[in-house]
Amino acid sequence: MIKEKRIQRIEEYVSKNQTASLDELVKVFNVSKNTIRRDIQELVERGDFRKVYGGIAINEKKLESFQDRQVKNQKGKALIGKLASEFVEDGDIIFIDSGTTTIEMFEYIKENKITILTNNIEFIVRSIPFPSLNIISTGGILERETNAFTTLDNTELFNTYNINKAFMATTGISLSKGVTNSSPLETGLKQAIVQKSSKVFLLVDSTKFEKLGLMTYCQLADVDYIVSDEKILVEYEKYAAEHDIHIIAPK
Repeated sequence: MIKEKRIQRIEEYVSKNQTASLDELVKVFNVSKNTIRRDIQELVERGDFRKVYGGIAINEKKLESFQDRQVKNQKGKALIGKLASEFVEDGDIIFIDSGTTTIEMFEYIKENKITILTNNIEFIVRSIPFPSLNIISTGGILERETNAFTTLDNTELFNTYNINKAFMATTGISLSKGVTNSSPLETGLKQAIVQKSSKVFLLVDSTKFEKLGLMTYCQLADVDYIVSDEKILVEYEKYAAEHDIHIIAPK
């Protein structure tokens, strides 16, 4: 197993179990203790994990609340919501991700005749007065920090529907680590949606470039459109051109 893939698997394993010993990781990933030590050090340096005696543990940091995140860069998020909504057409079957940026699409698509799959609780509540919106909830466990439903296995639901456009949120993106989020419970859902959807739109405001969340749910190359509130960094423009990703942002 290549190093980056192994570190990602270790990250997922520790996130799920909260803590893991060196010996446990050596056995699970079938590598030497020195290799595991180096991998652990890299995870610790990212800031989401800490060393404990004989192993590693997840940092006990709570996610910033949905309400606190909602007021940050509000103008930029509103612009992103408007830009992304221009790609929604009557008859679409779309996915709306959790997040404070994706909710900004609502005002622009509330009169469309579309089917929306979503785990975004605020989006579901706002949709009640609008009969042209056919809402399908993912259901599951309430994740209060993201104001969303989460569940350990959403894949059966998504095998039923042909999603032609997915509008995804992110905690942060980077060229090396891809598209990340801070809720381990939501990672599986996001991965399933990216794999299932015909077109993936990543809604990311300018503050989230070169930032990392706890877990990677897809690579940037898996995205078809990046929608942002400002002109993106040159290195991301180059990457987008090389991987046939469309950039939607102010000139």
